Amino acid sequence: TMIENGAFLDMKDGFIQELRDNGYDEDKCEIIYKCAQGDATNMNTIVQDAIAKKPDAIVTVATPASQAVVGTGTDIPDFFISVGDPVGAGLISDINGAPDMNATGTSNAVPVSEIFGLAEQLTPDVKTYGILYNTGEGNAVYTAENAKKYLDEKGLKYIEKTVTAAGEVQTAAEALASQCDAIFVPNDSIIQTAMPVVSQIARDHKIPVYGSSAVMVESGAFATKAISDTKIGAITADKCIEYLNGKAIKDIPTEIVAADDIVVNTDAAAAIGIQLPDDLEGMRTVTDTADK
Repeated sequence: TMIENGAFLDMKDGFIQELRDNGYDEDKCEIIYKCAQGDATNMNTIVQDAIAKKPDAIVTVATPASQAVVGTGTDIPDFFISVGDPVGAGLISDINGAPDMNATGTSNAVPVSEIFGLAEQLTPDVKTYGILYNTGEGNAVYTAENAKKYLDEKGLKYIEKTVTAAGEVQTAAEALASQCDAIFVPNDSIIQTAMPVVSQIARDHKIPVYGSSAVMVESGAFATKAISDTKIGAITADKCIEYLNGKAIKDIPTEIVAADDIVVNTDAAAAIGIQLPDDLEGMRTVTDTADK
């Protein structure tokens, strides 16, 4: 991974557990985990070291790490987890076609229409959304563009604030909270890390934060409809197992994983004065991570 956060760690754990459940435990295979701690130079060093070890496969979480591996042109296959736009990231030419760059895995394009549809159910009076994201993450930019397109089509107003470092998040969140009725956060590791700050600012202004993962909601955001992080890791593991059992990469399609997890933070709901419906099918409630 490029950086560690709760979502990415859950994806890694889901991948490893699926390997173990299918007989690929420590007695049968060696798994070496590395994180670049947000540093591109570290990432390049990790990738080169990994290739030099000639493993059977390399597994990458999210876009930056996946691009770093596939961009080398190595003949070691890459199995990517949770890449929002694999075509735009240069990992495959056609999402519906056969993998053609020695890489395959899972895409978790954030279901913006479903998240905003959930927002319409839970907070129907929202007229202006704030969009907060880091311009340095391809997944976040891609999701933000899809969000703006959706809101334009619905005739809803939005204001966006972008950041390039964690130290900019508080100021950007405060600016949005003073101008908007709700904040939307794409799948963004920098904002995820600062989610307790963002959520507190939003609560002070009595507005909801809609995130893009369950971990964001557990960290203080109000709600989302998302993809299970452990599940998407496990699905990529299944593809890796197919390869280890002899199947060619070109015959293991990249999969777009559907969102099936509605998560609502009851601490956030109470703080901003929202009464949750009793009949929202599939809703799962959580509290702030700090409360656990």
